[in-house]
Amino acid sequence: MKVYVEQLGNQLRSGLAPSYVISGDEPLQRMEAADSIRQAGKSAGYLHREIFDGQTGFDWGQFREACAAYSLFGEPRILDLRLTGKPDKAGSEALIRYAEQPAEDAILLVSSPKLTAADKKARWFQALDRLGVVIQVWPLEDEKLLRWLDRRLNDRGLLADRSGLLLLAARIEGNLLAGAQEIEKLHILYGTGQLTDEQILKSVADSARYDVFDLAEQVLRGHLPKAARVLAGLRGEGIAAPVVLWALTRELRLLNTLRTAIDGGLSAESAFNQQKLWDSRKATLGRALQRLNLSAIRRAFQLSAQADRVMKGLLPGNEWDALLRLCEHLTSPEHSPTHVFPSHSTH
Repeated sequence: MKVYVEQLGNQLRSGLAPSYVISGDEPLQRMEAADSIRQAGKSAGYLHREIFDGQTGFDWGQFREACAAYSLFGEPRILDLRLTGKPDKAGSEALIRYAEQPAEDAILLVSSPKLTAADKKARWFQALDRLGVVIQVWPLEDEKLLRWLDRRLNDRGLLADRSGLLLLAARIEGNLLAGAQEIEKLHILYGTGQLTDEQILKSVADSARYDVFDLAEQVLRGHLPKAARVLAGLRGEGIAAPVVLWALTRELRLLNTLRTAIDGGLSAESAFNQQKLWDSRKATLGRALQRLNLSAIRRAFQLSAQADRVMKGLLPGNEWDALLRLCEHLTSPEHSPTHVFPSHSTH
């Protein structure tokens, strides 16, 4: 029976299945799903656990013997089988035999890397699918990743707005284990409550000499040489390129809001006050708005989107070169090329 990972809690509360197969290449979800099953088993009296490391060359005879024997202490047990790939012929036969005659005092828990469509048609998988529950975990992207981060923050008593969630997503680049670690660090630093973008950014880049906010400041002021030096410093310190793009795009969204309001007839001061900006920010943003009309801002959004696609491997090129092009355009829009990425592959 197929169950989605987010449905596992409800399935466990409705009663333990005779077997579980968890597969996928996202390690944190796979580990936490297995932990949930083990904890539910423990609560139901399955206090003994036997672990089998199913690497290449594993002796499946040991597994068959353990399945056939009752627990030494007469306790219900969990047979925890950890595969590193699809089972060989002996392993397939052992799992088929188990599915046909499952141990009466045990729950079988199989963890595996991602299984292909062909693997799922194999007799051993089909047999375990009929016997119990199969769970496929997938990498989380886009809105699913943001929802996961939001739930994880809420579990620790923390709140973040969409901008903060996007920053965290940019920082972890799909690595949920890194995301869990970042959220734990935020909990240690700030306890519970609402997080600001500045707090999140300070946490994810707290060891850096260079500051992405300083980069944004130099870009807004139109200081390309200084911006290029800060960008190079951020790259040298290992700051993730998507975090840098997040900071620049955040300022770009604000510029777009201000430019639209001013072009619509609002005074610059009124537009600034609507956004509740500090006086120091007003001067910097005012300088940027003198250079950037709506057409230039739209072009900047295009460059930002292209940089994002380079970072995701959807366009050829170097992600840091793409960020530099965005900085060049924002500081000197009149010199920005109309064509950025060639249609052929670059090396």
